Amino acid sequence: GEPVKKEDIFVAVKTCRKFHDDRIPVVKQTWEREAALIEYYSDYADMSIPTIDLGIPNTDRGHCGKTFAILERFLNHTSPRTPWLVIVDDDTLISVFRLRKLLSCYDPNEPVFLGERYGYGLGTGGYSYITGGGGMVFSRIAVQKLLASKCRCYSMDAPDDMVLGMCFSGLGIPITHSSLFHQARPMDYPKDYLSHQIPVSFHKHWNIDPVKVYFTWLAPNTEESHNGKKVGYNREDL
Repeated sequence: GEPVKKEDIFVAVKTCRKFHDDRIPVVKQTWEREAALIEYYSDYADMSIPTIDLGIPNTDRGHCGKTFAILERFLNHTSPRTPWLVIVDDDTLISVFRLRKLLSCYDPNEPVFLGERYGYGLGTGGYSYITGGGGMVFSRIAVQKLLASKCRCYSMDAPDDMVLGMCFSGLGIPITHSSLFHQARPMDYPKDYLSHQIPVSFHKHWNIDPVKVYFTWLAPNTEESHNGKKVGYNREDL
């Protein structure tokens, strides 16, 4: 089908005060312009970004409390006509343009939970989950069903993606895997694996130039006009 409208996707970026100065500028230099609806959620309200303080302290482990607060806010403070929510980390690089095309394949009137699928204890009755770093996509109805249930974080610093997988498994809502989302950097995957893809996301800024990675792998064109100049990068180097 036709790509979903920009206004049909609400983007929630998870961040914290210690990363405001180095990670958020990367988002603003790269994919923020593709998002019509975007908010940054932090443990500190910084009007220059701006960020929204959810009243959840930052933790060094999981961010379950923050993620469930974002889900509540999406349901209660955004237009009910916005059918899709995507939650990303502040060091996630994503192509909203390609995500809009991908979401044309799915019915927002069904409970959809989409991203890169991982598994926990699957051989012994475990569950699948969408790994958070590559981006987690929810239909509004999926968020409604989740929050109507009693499934919540067992601790505020529990791993949010795994808790969500456990909750959706208990609700009988399947995980939808897409190989176009990536929990790691391009260099962490075999070249042949990526050569057959038009990826939607990558994650982590370790030992890379994330702006180069975005314009090489995720920008609507591999040659993108950036600050008035055409830039192109060799994927072999990234």
